[in-house]
Amino acid sequence: MSLLLAMTGWHVEDWRARFAALLPDMPVVILGEPFDRRSVHYVASWKHPEGSLSGLPNLAAVFSLGAGVDHLFADTRLPEVPIARVVDPDLTTRMSEYVVLHCLRYLRQQPRYDRQQREAIWDDDRNQPAARSVRVGIMGLGELGQDAARKLKVMGFDVAGWSRSPRTIDGLVTFSGSEGMVDFLGRTDILVSLLPLTPDTRGLIDAKLLAGLAQGGRLGGPFLINAGRGRLQVEADILAALDAGTLKGATLDVFETEPLPAESPLWSHPAVTVTPHNAAMSEPEAVATLIAAQIRRLEAGAPLEHVVDPARGY
Repeated sequence: MSLLLAMTGWHVEDWRARFAALLPDMPVVILGEPFDRRSVHYVASWKHPEGSLSGLPNLAAVFSLGAGVDHLFADTRLPEVPIARVVDPDLTTRMSEYVVLHCLRYLRQQPRYDRQQREAIWDDDRNQPAARSVRVGIMGLGELGQDAARKLKVMGFDVAGWSRSPRTIDGLVTFSGSEGMVDFLGRTDILVSLLPLTPDTRGLIDAKLLAGLAQGGRLGGPFLINAGRGRLQVEADILAALDAGTLKGATLDVFETEPLPAESPLWSHPAVTVTPHNAAMSEPEAVATLIAAQIRRLEAGAPLEHVVDPARGY
């Protein structure tokens, strides 16, 4: 019985050392090296090559090494076994830090002051809106969205959430489905996207959605923060909305193509903040520890936790 590491772009030997220390009785093998395919019961994956997990007759579960699982479903030959995602308190905290940081930047007009500093301008208009007068809308009410909502409320923001299916969350106004989207957007000054990438959410942040955001709020116009998945957004539509003034600013941590190409106009647009997909980096030791604990649970006969629904894509 062995654990197969199937990943691209990461230092696989570092991961092998972590898992070997955590699971000393289980051999850890690496995709691309010789191994007995019949011995593999578990796979830890990050963007494994198409079809590379086929022909593992005793495979019992696949674990994503990151918070997202869309990279797994990109494999049209993915084995039909349970898939588990990472739910890491450290990752959740990091994401909330990112969301709160950029909501506060927009609340306190920091991009404006950064620009004025570069131009040596002392602006006598130093009025600041109160957080309670700024409406934040969070798309995606899983672990990440709920934690971000709680922490934004502590800062005083007027927070609401949207999800595909109805959710009841204490202390949070919620909207759901296409029927709730119009009202949700219409009360949103800062839109925060923490949605997973699924066939239903691909390209969701487009011209139509951006045009539905509140105009004339306390910030003078709406802002976008996308720290979910890059292919949720249509970047040409975001740029057009910024240039038209229907969107006042955007903070983007994820992109349609990553790394973001050097020729992308997002790099130089004065109303865009670019970060390199680091809003909530998984701490490797924590992720390996979580997966190893899941494997020990399965070996003890307990059910797998944080199982993905393939029909929903998360």
